[in-house]
Amino acid sequence: MLDNIEGQRVPNVTFPTRQGDEWVNITTDQLFTNKTVVVFALPGAFTPTCSSTHLPRYNELAAVLKDNGVDEVVCLSVNDTFVMNAWLADQEAEHITVVPDGSGEFTEGMGMLVNKNDIGFGKRSWRYSMLVKDGVIDKMFIEPNQPGDPFEVSDADTMLNYINPNAKAPSAVALLTKPGCPFCEKAKAALKDNKIKFEEIVLGKDATSVALKAMSGQTTVPQIFVDGKHLGDSDAAVAYANS
Repeated sequence: MLDNIEGQRVPNVTFPTRQGDEWVNITTDQLFTNKTVVVFALPGAFTPTCSSTHLPRYNELAAVLKDNGVDEVVCLSVNDTFVMNAWLADQEAEHITVVPDGSGEFTEGMGMLVNKNDIGFGKRSWRYSMLVKDGVIDKMFIEPNQPGDPFEVSDADTMLNYINPNAKAPSAVALLTKPGCPFCEKAKAALKDNKIKFEEIVLGKDATSVALKAMSGQTTVPQIFVDGKHLGDSDAAVAYANS
């Protein structure tokens, strides 16, 4: 059974972590006392859903969550600290704190330790998320108890909607550029000045002119895309930034 334990305190556990070349113990008191913390737990670092969707979206929404009263966003998995640190570096998820529950002690205390021997994982965490206020579980989103690895309710958008249904998630913005392009610099400056986060796709490094034409129908840069829509060139980027 995967029981919802809202209203209870989180288990009292000490996590051995590796920070640089030293072992540093982190306690649940340090993580949760006098804080509002979002935790999302998952079966394993480097696994497909965890790497492609679960962790990246929490990283994307971390700033909005913090604007709505969250002090820290924590990712927890039954992996050792070396694996969790390597995964965090690989994901470049700078807004997430990873916690290695290597022995599964915290996860077992949550009632979320499950057997995944069928895929060679051994005991791992069931996928869930929770909002913890001063060490007390305010809300849990537990994935349905069914075969496989369901991912329906523990996502970052569901958590943000619970915390503030009126909160606006940031748009996904991508800008195609190339080195030495003054119009590209103008577009980037406008986005940065207005604190709009964007992903820069550099022609010759991340993509080619073929991709530029295929995606935008244009042959010049920059080209800006927002939430799946092509808005246009540098003038469109500046207009969007100032809108």
